[in-house]
Amino acid sequence: MSSDDPRRARPTGTEVLRTPDERFSALADYPFEPNYVSVRAEGVDPLRMHFVDAGPADGPVVLLLHGQPTWSYLYRTVIPVLTEMGFRTVAPDNIGFGRSDKPADRTLYTYRRHVEWMTSLVEGLDLRDVTLVVQDWGGPIGLSSLAAVPERFARVVATNTALHSADPALAGKLTWANHGTGDGRVVLEESLLDYLQYCQRAPQLVASTFLYATSRTLSPEVLSAYDAPFPDRAFTAGMRQMTGLIPITPNDPGARIARATMQVLQGWQRPFLTAFSDGDPATGGWETVLQANVPGAAGRTHPTIRGAGHFVPEERGEELGRIVGDFAEESAASR
Repeated sequence: MSSDDPRRARPTGTEVLRTPDERFSALADYPFEPNYVSVRAEGVDPLRMHFVDAGPADGPVVLLLHGQPTWSYLYRTVIPVLTEMGFRTVAPDNIGFGRSDKPADRTLYTYRRHVEWMTSLVEGLDLRDVTLVVQDWGGPIGLSSLAAVPERFARVVATNTALHSADPALAGKLTWANHGTGDGRVVLEESLLDYLQYCQRAPQLVASTFLYATSRTLSPEVLSAYDAPFPDRAFTAGMRQMTGLIPITPNDPGARIARATMQVLQGWQRPFLTAFSDGDPATGGWETVLQANVPGAAGRTHPTIRGAGHFVPEERGEELGRIVGDFAEESAASR
């Protein structure tokens, strides 16, 4: 097996795939040079994580985190807005996504390891005074990283994300129900269960098919860019497994992580903003839950992004960029 073979074996025998670079050449509106850092998680050999690093090197840091099935391409129109405002903008690809390494064994992907990998990036790049921006699974991963090293984060902007703990207290608060009842039973939205089952049972997962959750039709070039990291089904283990990590009972290991993260957030006094769209039932209600639980969200005017579906950075990237930049500047000035 040659050193540049995308199907590289780790010293432990765990196969790790690396998407060939040519898959990322000439992508629509994605001119960013690749950067890599070695990240660690318990029980797994170090892996290579890709990240975009744009804007002035000495500028205040904005960390943009994506979810499933996207990658840093999601933020391609957010990044220029922030860099023009003087921010250093860092947008990593989760392990298993984008240009980052992709272990072939789907069981290696756990909620805890995703958090550890992201925390390793934050510490490895020595990011400080960070403005954290999270969407979809970027929320559970990023907010749990914040809980691990809170001293490195200055503020948060959450857009269309969730922190599923299956807590009975969530009853009636979410558009898509996902909560326990306190008597050994759970209440799950049918659409959520359909989504979970599809991701586990479908013979093949194609990233671009999930982008239907937008308010407009995306061009073939954009859809192709979302598919670029996944040349064949062997590369999709992380994408498939991430959906299966959504906690749906209070006993789930991920639910315990989410509860611990929420406990940290309930003491978070630093600025916290929600910028959810008005067209995403999958995360509807979470903006209210976060506003009610995070002290740093109190007394703020939380914008609603109109006419967008689930993938706000894809649909309203420039608007989101301005919201993040203005919030970071205003909250920094008021300290």
